[in-house]
Amino acid sequence: MRFEIGDKIVYPNHGAGTIIGIETKEILGDEKQYYIMELPIGDMRVMIPIDRIDEIGVRGIIDEEEADQILALLKGDKSKMSQNWNRRYRANMEKLKTGDIYEVGGVVRDLTIRDEEKGLSTGEKKMLSNARQILISELVLAKDMDEEEVIDIIDNAFDNNPHIEEEE
Repeated sequence: MRFEIGDKIVYPNHGAGTIIGIETKEILGDEKQYYIMELPIGDMRVMIPIDRIDEIGVRGIIDEEEADQILALLKGDKSKMSQNWNRRYRANMEKLKTGDIYEVGGVVRDLTIRDEEKGLSTGEKKMLSNARQILISELVLAKDMDEEEVIDIIDNAFDNNPHIEEEE
């Protein structure tokens, strides 16, 4: 699939952004074309090799209807997860690597609920933070909202999640 300047895309493990340019760079004597993607969060730019976008899993962003489905997913039941943090970490890492927004949303939901119930290891806290950033970046573009609005919507989804037990 070929993208154009102005297209909104998702780069797995980095999140969503807008293509602001296409550049040719010579690296180690090899000339390649790159998409220059600007992320809506953190004022970051990423260079994506055009000849590897399928292999990397670059895709267009979801539409607003799918964004609403993702927000509904956050209110759902936690998936069955291994009690072993190492297995759980690896399973969640595999889900994030797919770049599938539903998998990312599931990781955010599951780790948020687990954090509320039992707490998370340092590695899982970092994973949750990264997964939230990936989710937020795509929802910002899909819903045409700013970062704070999207964070509030996500936080409200968890505040109203019946699957998170309130502390007495």
